[in-house]
Amino acid sequence: MPHTNPDDPNSASTGYNNSSSTAGQVAQNSIFERIARAGFVGSGIVHLIIGYIAIRLALGGGGGTADQSGAMTELANKPGGGLALWIGVVVFAAMGLWRVVEGVLGSSSRPDANKKLSRIFDRIKAFSLAAVYFAFAFTSWGFARGIGKSSSSQSTGITARLMQSGVGSVALVVGALVIVAIGGYHVYKGASQNFLDDLEGPTSDLVRRLGTVGYIAKGLAIAAVGVLVIVAVIQSAPDKSSGLDGALKTLGAQPYGVALLVAAGLGIITYGLYSFAMARSAKM
Repeated sequence: MPHTNPDDPNSASTGYNNSSSTAGQVAQNSIFERIARAGFVGSGIVHLIIGYIAIRLALGGGGGTADQSGAMTELANKPGGGLALWIGVVVFAAMGLWRVVEGVLGSSSRPDANKKLSRIFDRIKAFSLAAVYFAFAFTSWGFARGIGKSSSSQSTGITARLMQSGVGSVALVVGALVIVAIGGYHVYKGASQNFLDDLEGPTSDLVRRLGTVGYIAKGLAIAAVGVLVIVAVIQSAPDKSSGLDGALKTLGAQPYGVALLVAAGLGIITYGLYSFAMARSAKM
């Protein structure tokens, strides 16, 4: 391993270039790319199950939590579910590593990727997505081992601990505003069809429709999670901050809640179907 002198800018540059070269070699490995692409399939399956649970709750067909932990609980209880969860650990971790590589090297999926601001945005997005997929891998690992925990109860517990101090409450509100902004970005991405920049090759009308509806539905669900965190802080009621499951169940409790919850479930299912298209056509 070459020695890097931190006081020598040329040495530091060489160290960075070596890291970038290594990351590039990883990114160009076809086997690793296929495994990483399978992460889109895993994400699609999770979204399909979450949407199914939401619709089931709307129609009064049973319990369950409409979030990633609920989806993995459903999967764990099916024949072969344990094996599927272990496969999920691998593909989600691979996709997380891929996003880390993308964060290091930058993304070529945007036409203006040569601009400095775009490069910064792409790297932030890549590292954020890496965190999401690593969280998926960790959750899948927990349920594969039979020690998985409910995401909604964990969210409520974290909120309760942070609300014990003023600084923690401020941090919650700031985090909630970030979540709302992320949800808004998803809605914009779907409505403007900017997601097409992430795909390569010709795109069918079906894929465009799935992406448009899926991104808008997921964006609204994410934004609702952030709104509930703010409500929890204002009302000093940490139980209101229960993640996606809480957001969907709150939606179901509104006037015309059954129709709204079914629509939300169908929207999340639509995003799951779009994830399968990404597995084949996403630029990587």
